[in-house]
Order: sequence, then structure tokens, then C-alpha cells
Amino acid sequence: MNWEQLDQQLTEIVKKRNQLSKMDYSDASYDDLEEELHDLEDDFNDEYEEILEPQLDKIYAKLKSDTDVLLPSAYLANAYKEMLPDATGVVTYEVAGNVGVPIESDQFDKMDVRIVLIPNPARFVLLVNGRQMKDLWKSR
Repeated sequence: MNWEQLDQQLTEIVKKRNQLSKMDYSDASYDDLEEELHDLEDDFNDEYEEILEPQLDKIYAKLKSDTDVLLPSAYLANAYKEMLPDATGVVTYEVAGNVGVPIESDQFDKMDVRIVLIPNPARFVLLVNGRQMKDLWKSR
């Protein structure tokens, strides 16, 4: 598995989502950017669903959730906070708030629990009440 390629594609999607989140619907290029983003997400799902879905199945089993597993792109946030690049120039991201896919689990009674997909390295992160708690799976 080429994890660098996965991160590159995921980062491209995240950058476009960030760009789109800063635009107004009335912006002339909004529809074109949104269409481009949907194409990237479709390609991402086609390419990585077989790799990421089994990881999500394991995550859901570990969290004792009977919520349905969705396509990988469903776990993306609408916007990401860009962090400073590391020594090699790779930028990582953080998320906060009500982003990602909500799940139900008796382990987290009456809490807002969500899973979100973040690049560099690609990882599924557990958010509880809008705060990043822990990585549930990492690509490397």
C-alpha cells in the first residue's frame, strides 16, 4: 500500500474543502470547486474504500457501535485547521467541533462521539464532545 499517495490525495481533498468553506455560495467559482471536490472524493472512495472499510469495521467493533460504516469520504470534516509544517515540510491538520460521523456507543453514554478522517499521516480520530481524544487507526 502506498501510504504517501493516500496522504497526497487526502491532503488535496482537505485543501479544497478548506478553500470551499471560506467561499460564499454566490462566488462565481463555488460550483466549479464543489464539482471538482466531489470528483476527488469519488476517486478517493474508489481507490481506498477496500483498504479503509475493514479498518472502520474494526474501529466500530472496538467501540461497540452498531452504527453503519459509511464511505471513507463521509468521515471528512468540512474544514481543517492547518498546523505548521514539520522538518520535512509536511503539513498536518487538526479538527474540532461537531465534525465527522456521529456514532452511538454505550461506552460513551450521553456524549457526542464522532469519527473523523485526517491526513498526514492518514488516520481516523475519535472526537468526544467536539475535542480530539485519540487516534483510532493510523496508516503508518
